[in-house]
Amino acid sequence: MIFTGRTVAGETIVYRDGKRYLWMLSFIPGLIPLLSYWLYLRTENAAATLIPFVFIFGLIPLLDAVIGEDTHNPPAEVVAAMEADPYYLRLARISVVLPWLNYIALIAFIGTQDLPWWSYVMLLLGVGTIDGGALLIGHELGHKADRLNRIFGMLANNAVGYAHFRIEHNRGHHTWVATPEDPASARFGESIYAFAGRELPGAFKRGWRNEAERLEKRGKSVWSIDNEILQGFSLTIVVAAGLIALFGWKVAPFIVAHHFLGWYALTQANYVEHYGLLREKSPNGRYQSVEPRHSWNTNHIVSNLMTFHLQRHSDHHANPMRPYQSLRDFNDLPRLPNGYTGMFALAAIPPLWFRVMDPKALAWAGGDITKLNLGERAPIR
Repeated sequence: MIFTGRTVAGETIVYRDGKRYLWMLSFIPGLIPLLSYWLYLRTENAAATLIPFVFIFGLIPLLDAVIGEDTHNPPAEVVAAMEADPYYLRLARISVVLPWLNYIALIAFIGTQDLPWWSYVMLLLGVGTIDGGALLIGHELGHKADRLNRIFGMLANNAVGYAHFRIEHNRGHHTWVATPEDPASARFGESIYAFAGRELPGAFKRGWRNEAERLEKRGKSVWSIDNEILQGFSLTIVVAAGLIALFGWKVAPFIVAHHFLGWYALTQANYVEHYGLLREKSPNGRYQSVEPRHSWNTNHIVSNLMTFHLQRHSDHHANPMRPYQSLRDFNDLPRLPNGYTGMFALAAIPPLWFRVMDPKALAWAGGDITKLNLGERAPIR
């Protein structure tokens, strides 16, 4: 596909998007668990159940390290044409199907197969993390203004039962990002486990409060059918009940574990995206505007293609409505040394995380630790 635009001087710019069809790689993570189940049913070799975990935490970080980064930006003159092309949005909408298919297939597989205990653990860790990718699809669609995309986004979020994500993310996180008041911004010296204990309940509390405020302004009760969070949780409960009816109560703990790991996948992303970064306060006591430098960025091409450019997070926070295909890189951004899943693995071992990331955060702050998010006690906003 060729896009054209004009410079201020009237010169015509012609641009071919080299990633146009590579974005279809975003479907691959959603197909990996299905491959795992098929191989197990063909071979009855439990090693096949390791495939999702090895793929997400081993193969993708390795490919990111070997293939490296892509810092290319589309010319500014063609961005409007790229954003108007419906192809990119259709890919995101189609992707909504995969986490739901994976979730239902996982529970059907677990409910009908006799597996060793470690297979259950590795399947849940691998598939739960992969299905947490539903939230990145919901993230992309949830930033759209129209109702249809919001519905697609809600469907994506509820593949892992995270009904409050769009509300909390758009109205809460984007307002308070990189401040001590934001439960979804990790503080300097805070481990992933301490962060999860603060972020998971804090995000739900803020999302519920934001939705209650929205409904109150419309003269409606928080317990009404118009509550988006209750709509999402209703869908989650109905599907879970159907799966339990089909495969028995033995699958209930696996449904809960699957959804929790999907939530935790988002928590890991939030952790690596803003670790230690702080927006300073102006003399009037207000935080400075969100800039690209307030998010950790990575251009590792393999994981970016599989996450709809979520890892170009700096431009996303500076321009929340910019769609994934036109997100930009900048020269002076805080950078992660690997893609997200590689950083998730690093964060799982806090001493290694601190050894790698604390010097980077301090360098970002010019060596002044007081310019980092140290987490002074503040109410959740």
